[in-house]
Amino acid sequence: WFSSPLTAAVLPAALWPAAAVEVHTAKEVNAVNGTNLRLKCTFSSSSPISQDLTVTWNFQPEDLSSHEPVFCYMKEPYELPTGRFKERVTWDGNIERNDASIVIWNLQPTDNGTFTCQVKNPPDVYGTIGEVRLRVVQKVQFSEIHFLAVAIGSACVLMIIVVTVVIICRHRRKKAQEKVEAADTELREKENLKVREEREARPLED
Repeated sequence: WFSSPLTAAVLPAALWPAAAVEVHTAKEVNAVNGTNLRLKCTFSSSSPISQDLTVTWNFQPEDLSSHEPVFCYMKEPYELPTGRFKERVTWDGNIERNDASIVIWNLQPTDNGTFTCQVKNPPDVYGTIGEVRLRVVQKVQFSEIHFLAVAIGSACVLMIIVVTVVIICRHRRKKAQEKVEAADTELREKENLKVREEREARPLED
């Protein structure tokens, strides 16, 4: 069936797809200027974790210029001695837990761009590359929905205050009116009692 031993050796590799590493990252993250950010990167491999596993983080600025190295893991973490991320990137992953995350310290506006996370776990050396776009902002920006929520909340609070004040004023006015009516009733009763007493006293005088 096989024409030669070489064909027999090559054919199984063609019949079954090559093993690959799948890398997972967020598509886009926002962070405030001057803060620190953990870029999460996880991976899955069809092969056991190898001693030769490598993790490579690269960066491409928004101007789409050439990729810049950010961080490298080869049996242990290696920080790069040069570049914009010098002394600003630390390893925060755990290979045994399929975690290849890093932390970037003191974010700058020049860090805007796309970060890539690539993992190779021999014999799994092919697969997806995780890409995450970073957007560094000067301060936290509220969306229109947040502004609308704040406006509605403020209007509700103001309405509650107005209704409460109206209820209190009406209650006090009602109490005052009841006191006046009670005083008038008491005065009329006293006058009626005085009139009856005077009428009852007249026959005795006659």
